[in-house]
Formats: sequence, structure tokens, C-alpha cells
Amino acid sequence: MKFKLILFFISFSTFVSAQLKPSQQWLDQKFSMFIHFGLYSEYGGVYEGKPVTKGYSEQIQSFAGIFSDWYGETAQRFNPVQWNADSIVSLAKSAGMKSIVFTSKHHDGFCMYDSKYTDFNIVDATPYGRDLMKELAEACKRGGIGFSVYFSLIDWHYPQAYPISSHNADPNTPEHYQFNLKQVEEIMTNYGPISEIWFDMGSLTPEQSKGLYDLVNTLQPECMISGRLGNDYIDFAVMADNEYPDYKLAVPWQTAASMFDETWGYRSWQQRGEVGPKVEEKLRSLVKVISRGGNYLLNIGPRGDGSLVEFERDVLLKMGKWISDNSEAIYGSTSNPFDHTFSWGDITTKDNTIFAFIENMPSSKKVLLDGFEGKVDKVSVLATREACDFIQKNEKLEISLPSNLSAVDLPVLKITFKSGFVIKPSPIISSGLFTPENAVPVFGHSSLNYYGGYKSLIAYDWAFRTKRKAVSPKLLFSDNEKGKKLTVAIDGNLEEVVLQSTEFNLVKLESNSVKWGNLFKKQGSGVFGFVEEENKSFIDTKANDSDWTKVADFSYGEKLQMPLGMRKSVLFLQEIESTKEQQIAVEIGSGNAVYILLNGKYITAHLSPERIKYEEEIVFLPLRKGDNQLIIKYYIGYEKSLNYSIRPLSEWHIYSISLPSLSLEKADFHTISIRSSNPEYKVSPLRMNNIQISF
Repeated sequence: MKFKLILFFISFSTFVSAQLKPSQQWLDQKFSMFIHFGLYSEYGGVYEGKPVTKGYSEQIQSFAGIFSDWYGETAQRFNPVQWNADSIVSLAKSAGMKSIVFTSKHHDGFCMYDSKYTDFNIVDATPYGRDLMKELAEACKRGGIGFSVYFSLIDWHYPQAYPISSHNADPNTPEHYQFNLKQVEEIMTNYGPISEIWFDMGSLTPEQSKGLYDLVNTLQPECMISGRLGNDYIDFAVMADNEYPDYKLAVPWQTAASMFDETWGYRSWQQRGEVGPKVEEKLRSLVKVISRGGNYLLNIGPRGDGSLVEFERDVLLKMGKWISDNSEAIYGSTSNPFDHTFSWGDITTKDNTIFAFIENMPSSKKVLLDGFEGKVDKVSVLATREACDFIQKNEKLEISLPSNLSAVDLPVLKITFKSGFVIKPSPIISSGLFTPENAVPVFGHSSLNYYGGYKSLIAYDWAFRTKRKAVSPKLLFSDNEKGKKLTVAIDGNLEEVVLQSTEFNLVKLESNSVKWGNLFKKQGSGVFGFVEEENKSFIDTKANDSDWTKVADFSYGEKLQMPLGMRKSVLFLQEIESTKEQQIAVEIGSGNAVYILLNGKYITAHLSPERIKYEEEIVFLPLRKGDNQLIIKYYIGYEKSLNYSIRPLSEWHIYSISLPSLSLEKADFHTISIRSSNPEYKVSPLRMNNIQISF
């Protein structure tokens, strides 16, 4: 009975936490401080008198090949007497940061807090002898900002853990996993309220990710859990290091950024340059993140004695001045509500106001904004309150900027409306089919582990106009979607549908209308979700710097196998020529993961948490007349060889199912959206990329 009660308590706590997270405070904070500080800081990126130029400096033990006992002896001289927790909190607040994320334990296994499960910690192993993390947690409480922790899921010091590897995506042995559970428990118990826990690296099983997720939720139900815990156990998604997505996400998310891409931990020989350009760079990064709905986490790396790098301090203070002047456009704001960006910069909104960040100064000194309904009351420069002249013609606004404004200063315009505003969606469909191609895609960010992160399409949204007073929607779908359960929302009216139907059309490809041309391949790089060809409508495979190689005698339609290795990928580029604009179908066979583009546009992507070795799926391709390029990225997350296939189809089924007739209110436009009715996780890919809707 006791075991059942514990299980009930964990399940109930997880349910309660789902109601508490994300808090509005976490969503509104926008800007936080990351601190990489640990035993590695003592080295400053130097070993045996020479700069270690390979890899991040916080991983110097690995990249310099330092023996574990030699590295451990570093603790005997680690004495950060210049560290002052209250000064750190004061700096964060002056910079406009609302919380601090501190490295409780990095990959080296050294704990910056008093852990009772290892003496490899700052209290027991160093002359400093104090719980530095507790002092910071208490200083955050005094200063009124959030306290959060980073926790590495790999540990180079723990005897039963995997040893140092080249990739840091190592599994957790059963013993190491239990050790992690105990350490997370003591952090969640002994250091007051934790705003977020920033898990990193490792490659856990789904059961291990769930265990840590449930533990944190049980002990601190409001603590946000980072997506790098893996296997899509996630409260907020984390982009790859220093990654800035150019699309909006429909889930809470964060970009973590270092002052310099080369390192997070202190590097004594880093070429830092001038403060001004770095301030501008990081402010622009902040704006890009918050305008897409995310939070920005900017790192500092103190020296081994605990003192701050003056360059980093000065950058933060100068950022804080600009943020203070423009705080109304930052904290508590929401992302750009338009379905597109503007050439002059980015947008946030709040209440009755649009904030326009002028990142690219128009030569005409005129800013154009269109695609909205509402009467503009006034426009001013937010930091100075200087009024701007403007002309509004219906949904178009032209603002004349003061002559003294410069893009270097990153000015923000405050555009206030008299009685609110409405953003007109784009595109608005007036006839024809509703397809993934003319939808507004809704993205999450799935993360099976660090290398398995990618943008996962979780929904489709459309807007349409009609003179009808009622519509009778019909869903069209392929064999891929059969049996799936989705929710269709039309003007907010929900209808759950199971895609089962005996009604279908057999579609046959018109003879000689499509020619499958050359096939090329190249080795992939980076995380699974990195595809440099995305948003490029044409790839020149014959360019001098091209690394595409032609594939001879490819066996279309056959299941093939290729030795590849874990965390490796390969890309294929298939040339397709079409005599007209038309939809065709291809059957794609893949292993653990696949990412598909057509003419640079996202079609679908998925990485199987079930560790599927091979599966086939039908993919509809909306070809343009003339030349087309299909790009398929195959990725291995769990195997050592890749199973794959490509089979052009000459015929395929399109099934149909009719929904009940729905009355429409009179409005300028109406909306449709489809989402999975039962996604396993909030970022699980929809995988209904062949679905269409007709009236």
C-alpha cells in the first residue's frame, strides 16, 4: 500500500505542476544571467602554460587530456575569495536580469554546493570551505530575483559513470542515474525555491528522464524543467548553444548564449575587443529571442578567484542602461503577432501597444507597418518619449523617424492604439484547398537529447474568408494519417475526429509528367535539427565549394542499409522535374529520424523516442513547374547503421471524412486549426503533413 501511495503522490504532484507551469512570472522575465563557474575556472583555458584552443574552456579536463587525479588535485588550490554573491545579484539586477542560473555541477562532477553524496565539492575539497551556491541562493532571495540551477547529467568523476567521451551524450548507468536522483533531490530540498533546473547533456532512457522529471515536480511543483532532460520531458525548450530561431514557437522556450561562442567558462586569453559592439550584438540577440516569444539567458564566466571579468561586467551594465530605457517593450511583452517579420526589425506587443525595434534603419527614415486593423493614437520613441509624425491609411501605417535616430542605438518605437488592434493573418484563403503548404505552421522544439533537438511541427493554422453562413468541412488524408485522432477548431468550435474512412480516391500520376533526375548525397553535421539548406529554394550542387557527390545506380524502392554510427547523419538531394504544378507522392523509409525539405521548405521532421529501426511513410510533395529539389536528412540516434529507402509512387490513396455542418458568425475572416487530440508530449510532432481540408 505504501508503494501505491507514493506512486499516487508523484502522479498527483505531476498533475498539479502541470497546472502551475509555466508561471506568468517565468514567461514575463525575458532576460536572465547564466553563470559557468567551477573548478575549471581555475585553469582559465590554460594547461601546462599553453592555451587550450580546442573546445569550451569549462571542459578543459577533456580537451587538454588532464588525468582525473591531476584534475581533482586542482581543488586544493581553488579558493574563490573574490566571489561576492550580493555583488553578483546586484550586477544581474543592474543588467535588467530577473533570475540567475548557476552551475551546481558541470561535466567534471565537481559540486559547487555542499553535497553529502560526494566529497568532490567546494565545501569538503577546497580551502574555500563554504557552500557558495547556498550563499548565492540566499543573495537572490534578498535581492528579489529568481534562483535556478544548471545540473550536468554526465559526470566524469563518478566511478560508475561513463568516462569522458568526444560527444558528452553518454548514457547513465543504473548506478549513475541513482546518484543523479539523490543529488537533484538534495538541491531541490536544501536551496529554497528553484525557478528552473537546467539539465544538460547525457542520453537518458525515457524511463530515466521521466524519473527525474517526476522527482523535481514532486519536490518543487513550480520549478521549470529544461528540455535537455531529454525524451521530450519538458517544461521549456532550450535551443542549441547560441542558436536563434527565425520562427516563433508555441511552447515556452529559451536561448542560452555565451559572451563568445568559443567558451562559457573563463578563458584568460580570450580576445574580447571593444565593449560597444558586443553590447549591440547581445541586445540584438535579446530582441530576436523575445520577439519570437522566448527568454534570453546570457552567460558570464568568473575567474578562478571568484572575480568578474571586467569586460563581461561592462557589457552587462551597458545592456542594462538600454533595457531600463526600453523596459516597457521587454518585460511582460508577447511575441510578434504578425505571421511575418519586417525588414526594419522586430516587434513585441503589450495590451494596447505595438513596440517596433528598429534594427535596420531605412534610408528614407520611414518605417512601414501594415496588416492590422485599429486606429493609431500616437507614435513615440520609447526611450526619449519624442513624438513621431505618422500617416495612417486603413491598415497601413507610415512613421517618420526623427533625424537623430541611429540603428546602432537600437531605438524602439511605441505605437499606441485608441481602442485596441487586430492583426490580420496572412495568408487569408478565399478559395481552394487548405493544405500544409498554405497553412501557418505551429512549431515546438523536440529534444531527445542535445544532438537530437529539432523544430517539431505541432499544428497547422489557417485563416479564410467566405460569404457562406455555414460550412461543411471535409478532411482529406493519406494512409499515413489513418487511425490518428485530431482536433479541428473552426472559429474556436472544437470537433474531435478519428481519421477512419472507407471512402477514398485512387490518384494516379499522369504519365511522363515527372522525371526523377540526379541524386546527390553528403555527410551531415551538427545536431539533427540543423539543416543548412532549409529556406534555400535552390542548391547549386555543382558549385566549387559544394560537398554534394552524385550517387550512381541508386536502387529506388529497395530497403537499403548504410554504416553510419550514432549521432551521425547523411543528406540526400533528389532532383525532380515536373511538367506542371502538381502534387505527387513518395514513400520514404527511415530509421531513427528524418527531416524532409522540398525546395527549401519544411515538410516534416521526426525523431523516434521509441527507437524505431525502420519505418515507411508516404509524403505528398507539392511540386512547382520545372525543377524541384527534395532534401532528406537521415539521422541515427541509437543505432550504428542506417536503414533507408526512397520509392516514387505512381498511385496512392486519398481518403475523405465529412464533419458536421457548422454555422459561422459574420466576420472579416475565420480561422481553422488542427492539432493532435492526444499528443504524447507537448512538443510531439503532429506528423499529419498530408492532410487537407475542403468545404
